[in-house]
Amino acid sequence: MFMHASWSHIFGNMVFRWALGREIEDAMGPMRYLTFYFVGGTVAVLAQVIADPTSTVPCLGASGAIASVMSAFLVTQPRDRIKVVLLFGFVVRITLVPAVLLIGLWFRIQLVSLGAIAEAEAGGVAYLAHIGVMVFGSATARLFEDSHRFARRRDEY
Repeated sequence: MFMHASWSHIFGNMVFRWALGREIEDAMGPMRYLTFYFVGGTVAVLAQVIADPTSTVPCLGASGAIASVMSAFLVTQPRDRIKVVLLFGFVVRITLVPAVLLIGLWFRIQLVSLGAIAEAEAGGVAYLAHIGVMVFGSATARLFEDSHRFARRRDEY
């Protein structure tokens, strides 16, 4: 779960982990979050293996764990906005984008790309693993949430 296919792969995963993971860890607590993260990565690998058991492309599970965090973010923070950098040629703009739009766009890309797994030499992407773990994360995020921590956070605002 800590191996990546390329530098861009690890960079993308870490950006999403940095942007969303802190909020989910706050809502779940460190141990529940760690468990959720590892179970998410495992579910991602299982989803890909079940979908394509004859594949010879290694399935690492790293982005699957991040995808579970992304789906948990949508369930626990549905109205939140995420700061993004938009590039329009040489023009750079930093703006807030609704999480549902950003993560929804990412999920749509996974659906469109489904079945288009690149060859192993190019660092294949297990799109079905991402889709499967998004379902897992959405279905289980509230189960991992620590109600005491969530109540304290709500009282702080």
